[in-house]
Amino acid sequence: MPAFLTEEWFSKVDELTAQAGDLNLPPALANLTINLIVSDSASENTALSLAGGKIKKGLADSAKTTLRMDAETLRKVFLEFDMTAAMQAFMTGKIKVEGDMLQLMALQTAKPSSEQKALYKEVLQQTA
Repeated sequence: MPAFLTEEWFSKVDELTAQAGDLNLPPALANLTINLIVSDSASENTALSLAGGKIKKGLADSAKTTLRMDAETLRKVFLEFDMTAAMQAFMTGKIKVEGDMLQLMALQTAKPSSEQKALYKEVLQQTA
């Protein structure tokens, strides 16, 4: 299993995403693009985006919002769909927001599809 946020991990995510096909997302998630800057223990940042419910390496030009957080917070919020962890991280400053805050409302209110949940569950199972 590849380590979280490594080149091998992104390759595995791309492979699993291609196999998943259509994620049947609600419009609020299907049209959402957010950039994520993730810090790790080596003082380096990893850039990725969430676009149309899919995780992609690198930043998306069309994103109006950028979230900054650590890797553990990213894992809990975006792979495990732990909204309690998301609120706690936001309130304690572990998630910093740049740009359009309205996009975060879409994340709070829109429910992921069963196809997206299945994809993220598979990604999580393939993550060391």
